[in-house]
Amino acid sequence: MSAVLDRRTALLPGRFEFLMGLYAENYHRLTRLFAPQQLELGDYVSDVDDGLPVHLVLQERHPYTVELELTYGFLDVQTGRRAPSAQLRMYSDAHVAEALHCHPGRHLWQVLGPFPPAHSVFQHRLQMNSFLTRWLEYLAEQGHSAGTLERVPK
Repeated sequence: MSAVLDRRTALLPGRFEFLMGLYAENYHRLTRLFAPQQLELGDYVSDVDDGLPVHLVLQERHPYTVELELTYGFLDVQTGRRAPSAQLRMYSDAHVAEALHCHPGRHLWQVLGPFPPAHSVFQHRLQMNSFLTRWLEYLAEQGHSAGTLERVPK
């Protein structure tokens, strides 16, 4: 028994496990907040009269994944796109949601360069998904929910 207790690191999750935990937490927060797996493809807005309407664009649906963008209505002066913005992929079989990128109109390779070290990629993914966790928590505290989500007519 003492051999187990002597290894304090065995009680703490590793960095990879922590990131996977963030993915799982983001999936459950996003599911409770907007239930995107149940939405049809298209644009949605959640407005709780705080002056910050949230835009959710359900872009693609596959048998086990849903791809969507979550953003506010602010326009980035440099790109002309909404910001802040998070491009997300939800995996319904694994119950995880991953922030693919959080920069308007930019993919991971455009942010980190063509051949970033693995440590840089990991750190960036950790930052993006930590941001997403805090953002989803904030949106829930503000009163956003599937009940406040309305489809935007085409």
